[in-house]
Amino acid sequence: MPRPDPEQPPAHDAHLHAATLKRLEQSSGRLAANAIARMDESLPWYRAMPPENRSWIGLVAQAGIAAFTEWFRHPETPQAISTDVFGTAPRELTRAITLRQTVEMVRTTIEVMEAAIEEVAAPGDESLLREALLVYAREIAFATAQVYAQAAEARGAWDARLESLVVNAVLSGEADEGAVSRAAALGWNSPEHVCVVLGTAPDGDSELTVEAIRRAARHAKLQVLTGVLGNRLVVIAGGSDNPLQVAKGLIGPYAAGPVVAGPVVPDLLAATRSAQAAAAGLKACSAWQDAPRPVLADDLLPERAMAGDPAARDQLVEEIYRPLEEAGSALLETLSVYLEQASSLEGAARMLFVHPNTVRYRLRRVTDVTGWSPSDVRSAFTLRIALILGRLAAADPQP
Repeated sequence: MPRPDPEQPPAHDAHLHAATLKRLEQSSGRLAANAIARMDESLPWYRAMPPENRSWIGLVAQAGIAAFTEWFRHPETPQAISTDVFGTAPRELTRAITLRQTVEMVRTTIEVMEAAIEEVAAPGDESLLREALLVYAREIAFATAQVYAQAAEARGAWDARLESLVVNAVLSGEADEGAVSRAAALGWNSPEHVCVVLGTAPDGDSELTVEAIRRAARHAKLQVLTGVLGNRLVVIAGGSDNPLQVAKGLIGPYAAGPVVAGPVVPDLLAATRSAQAAAAGLKACSAWQDAPRPVLADDLLPERAMAGDPAARDQLVEEIYRPLEEAGSALLETLSVYLEQASSLEGAARMLFVHPNTVRYRLRRVTDVTGWSPSDVRSAFTLRIALILGRLAAADPQP
């Protein structure tokens, strides 16, 4: 007489399993309807959703119950639950409902199925069905996490490409309405004050550098668009009208070397001007060995002008030379003589045949008009370059 195979289920158990499976198949439609009704009753966010999204969620619930039925039919066969269940809904559904809401949806469906075990299982098969449902619930939880993790990774990669396009457009001077739209898709809400900060990117993973910038920006309460282009770390920052303060708040992730903050501009479209000033400042910064870190691009105007930056030359002429010229020849003459006399009040007074107090008064007027103090060594250097460029422009006016 042959001995029974211990790995084969007894005939009575197989009969119970088949009976339970048949009853489960017959009840699947009703269970899905009950799950949807329970969601509508207990989940406010579900009731508030558009009909299209509610229908997709209904399909997911039906697919989940159908997948469990197949799981119960062949418990020893690996099941691709994420494909079976979540593949019925479009990828956009992961944007329409959050991970927390998906967990609530799955929990509600499992609770409905659990409450129906006594009714669905064949008499004597309740424990087996309950155990199978527990294992299936665990697998569904893992599948849910996997779906949202994959969606987050895909969205993160897409967002990174979008952000790189925006940053590159601003830096290359090609920012347009398309760049503004892409920035808006990344969460940029058009702050009033924008500036660009440039410096050297550290070695290593650029994604870690970008994430460090984001943490620093959150701490400083700034909006940022950032990226590593070549060996440069570029940050477009919004939310502050103080570019030096912005640069100080974000300086941590930059590698050693100069960090330059461009001037504040009103919006992202104008950020190209700030980026170009910062890039010119970064290029010319080596000429000022004692430059602070970070440094404003406007503080590097003399070096930028000498390095061939036409915007810096125009700015020095328009913001220093022209106002002094309009204020009267006495200020230009006094400033020129004072600088030629090695910043000596008495020497300048003798050359001008005026009292030293007159020279002192005129120099204060120079500071009021230009914002640069002739008595400060660095400012005096800037003023001297502005005078030179202004005279060159006056001698060779553009047609």
